[in-house]
Order: sequence, then structure tokens, then C-alpha cells
Amino acid sequence: MFQPKIPTMPQPSGLVTPPAVVQPATITPGTPAPAPAAAPELSRPVVQLTPGTAVALVGAGTAVVMVVGTVLVSLLLAVAVTSASVAVCAVVLRSLIASDAKRR
Repeated sequence: MFQPKIPTMPQPSGLVTPPAVVQPATITPGTPAPAPAAAPELSRPVVQLTPGTAVALVGAGTAVVMVVGTVLVSLLLAVAVTSASVAVCAVVLRSLIASDAKRR
């Protein structure tokens, strides 16, 4: 039951072509390829952090943190309100079922 079953290879049907024979290519020594020219170094602009850009970065980071925090708090509040309303509905249904059982 737990022994692996190895599939059997079916016999080929129809025309079977033999594999193509690849002849080895001969390499003749020639003149060596010229060395590639050294690529000129690209001058990248240097980013300088001035007090104005530092204040802008801090302000942008603060704004991002405030927006993400607001979104997360609003999602948490939505979950809390939903769970509270479901709990109120459960208490009301339990009360209705209990009062209906007492009448019988």
C-alpha cells in the first residue's frame, strides 16, 4: 500500500526519428580580439543634505506616519464598533428567546 508505484514507459508508436548527430566544430587560432575600451565613469550627482531638505524630509516622514496611524486607528475603531453592535444584537436576541420560552 505504501510502496511507490513506478510508471512504466510506454513503447513509442509511429515513426521515430533517430537523434541528429552534431559534428564538432574546429577552432582556428586567429588574431586575439581587442580588449574592450574602459567605459568612462559616469559622474553621479552628489546629494547634499541641507537644513532645508532635512526639515522637508522630517516633515514628509511625520506626515506619512500620521496618515498611516490615522488609517490604522480608524480600522481598529471600525472593528470595535462592529463587535459592540454584534454583542448588542446577541444580547437582544438572547432576551427575546428567553422571554418567548417563559411564555410557553
